[in-house]
Amino acid sequence: MAVDHRVHELVGYVTSGRILEAIEEFYGDDVEMQENTAPPTVGKEANRERERAFVASVAEVHESRAEAIVADGSRTAIHWVFDFTDTEGRRLRFDQVALQTWRDGQVVRERFFYDPESLAA
Repeated sequence: MAVDHRVHELVGYVTSGRILEAIEEFYGDDVEMQENTAPPTVGKEANRERERAFVASVAEVHESRAEAIVADGSRTAIHWVFDFTDTEGRRLRFDQVALQTWRDGQVVRERFFYDPESLAA
């Protein structure tokens, strides 16, 4: 299946609140996910747990959308905008780009780029 089709499917999962299902469907067992310059989290299980913790920290989603999607061969970039209130009552906004590498229809590398100072809405 073409990467451009798969990335649009992935975006559909995430924007409909199915983030944990997206990990299962679209990410390889050996996936590496990285936040900015932090060390990558390696493996589907470790990233599944990281995403579970994130989902558990969200009390209310105000906005979840892909502003832009670019696909070029095995590489994709998604400009994400997430606006949510966490379980501590803080309103946060992620305006980030996810750069992905795909292999055999699954994401094997994903790095998120964003300005940490911009998280407060």
